[in-house]
Amino acid sequence: MDAKELCFLSADEQSRLISAGELSPVELTQAHLDRIEATEPVLNSFITVAADEALAAARQAEEEIQSGHYRGPLHGIPIALKDLFYVQGMRNTSGSKMFDTFVPESDGTIAARFKQAGAVILGKLNLSQFAFGPTGENADYGDMHNPWDPTRISGGSSGGSGTAAAAGQASITMGTDTGGSVRIPSALCGLVGMKATYGLLSRHGLVALSWTLDHPGPMTRTVEDCALALTAIAGHDPLDTTSANVEIPDYRAALGEDIRGLRIGVPKEYYEAPLAPQVAVAVEKALEVLRELGAQVSEVSWPVYHTSHAIVTTLLYAEATAGHRRRVLARGQDYDPAVRMRLETGFFITAAEYIQALRARNVYVAQTQELFKNVDLLVGPMEPTVAFPIGQREVEINGKAVDAVPLLTQYTRPFNITGYPAVTVPCGFSEDGLPMGMQIAGRPFEEITVLKAAYAYQQATEWHKRRPPV
Repeated sequence: MDAKELCFLSADEQSRLISAGELSPVELTQAHLDRIEATEPVLNSFITVAADEALAAARQAEEEIQSGHYRGPLHGIPIALKDLFYVQGMRNTSGSKMFDTFVPESDGTIAARFKQAGAVILGKLNLSQFAFGPTGENADYGDMHNPWDPTRISGGSSGGSGTAAAAGQASITMGTDTGGSVRIPSALCGLVGMKATYGLLSRHGLVALSWTLDHPGPMTRTVEDCALALTAIAGHDPLDTTSANVEIPDYRAALGEDIRGLRIGVPKEYYEAPLAPQVAVAVEKALEVLRELGAQVSEVSWPVYHTSHAIVTTLLYAEATAGHRRRVLARGQDYDPAVRMRLETGFFITAAEYIQALRARNVYVAQTQELFKNVDLLVGPMEPTVAFPIGQREVEINGKAVDAVPLLTQYTRPFNITGYPAVTVPCGFSEDGLPMGMQIAGRPFEEITVLKAAYAYQQATEWHKRRPPV
């Protein structure tokens, strides 16, 4: 098998070959490093490639496995982390030249758990500056380019995580999701991307944007790989005060269960928002597949959905500005102009408005809990449009120009407000060959139900098997 083919095997497939002694972690890591070298001039996925460290970790993994100390399915698997996750001895820029030389002295919990599982960290991935933007553009380290069409956005803020996983630069990547930043690039790059329940994944050693909305999440080419990553990194962390102390199942082992009788609600409010016709058609076909698999699909009403933009904007801008206040005042000229504008907007949000948004959030969560008494999952479009050209600020939908930033986050924000788990899976391609995604969301800590439905759909379709031209 040639090096490129190795890179496009799923982590699950790579793991089986490694555990059977048919694939060397060193060979696999070198294949990915070669892939990075070949594609980085086009994609710009990475800020830091740690080739020497990765090969050293791969050699260690190979020695351990050969001596009978196999740690599990991620042992020897090449991964990469968004450049917000602390990795000891590896610079952590947060996507800003202001932190170009900052090197953490210890691992964050996510990095530590990946290392404990035996994964090989290839480097740190590009992102929108300070994770504050949904397009994947970065004035300091360069824009990220979609591997399906490099003239188009990758989505953000975890744009490098999306392009790296989609193009075979890494088997598993990690992003963060404050208003959709795992799910947006996953959908636009043809990936599976999961925002787990708030508190399931530790945020210790992760640069914050909004402490009540931030969620780490894996980005992969298959549902199985997402489940493998989640099993390795989920769990209580005493170093994170928001960490949930819940039992962690083997998410991979739960895949393949029958979804017959699963109650799926499709919010009619999703279709009252701007939605490109080709995306609507693709999602309807995907829902029909779920029906054929035995799920009970019905329309539901979720009126509070329409207040998500106001709630998230108030909470996010206030919390982000609180974290950046001193630096913006002292070094405002060093910020990306778009990021600086968002942070300066936060100065004008009053304490009363922030508290009102918190109260509105409580109502939002309560009404969503009521909705979930009658359904097991909420399913609908992930992104209302396909990836559009880099630099474009408006998207035309049904003859009307729509602001690109709120458009990209219109289906993602609700699950940052509630903290409920949500995953995107590929559900089709546009006429010009760009991926489209379907979002599946569930109750708190019911990741198994969400992944089970995503896996059933994936197994019944072929979308996840397509490869980008880059």
